[in-house]
Amino acid sequence: MSRGHSKPLNFEALADFRYAIRRYLNFSERNARKAGLEPQQYQALLAIKGLGDLQSATIGVLAERLQIQHHSAVELMDRLEKRRMIRRHRSPSDRRKVVVELTKRGEAKLMRISLPHRDELQIAGRKLLRALEEFISHNGVRPRRAK
Repeated sequence: MSRGHSKPLNFEALADFRYAIRRYLNFSERNARKAGLEPQQYQALLAIKGLGDLQSATIGVLAERLQIQHHSAVELMDRLEKRRMIRRHRSPSDRRKVVVELTKRGEAKLMRISLPHRDELQIAGRKLLRALEEFISHNGVRPRRAK
């Protein structure tokens, strides 16, 4: 039994959820490579675009979003910049910060890769939700409220 819970863990549901995540991630990685990008490069383009107007796409923010070290984010941006997918400039409000933005080429590549992802999520998303709901409902886990 798990700590503090009277119900045993539903390993089947947990394994199904992890399997659904891995299937989607494998699809995503194959799709990015087929389009000529490494999966992490696609994730970086997506992270930049996904920040929208909420937050500036600085190296620090991107490192956090991608769950990589700062120096790894710099190297990733170097590779994307060489491929003319992104451009960097100093933040006008804080000259210490470097802001990253997509170029037209980067936007086009992101769109080309993301469209099949949307279609795949129509299928995989339902499986992920079912597996997560199964795990939560059979383990007495209450989802945390978003901060």
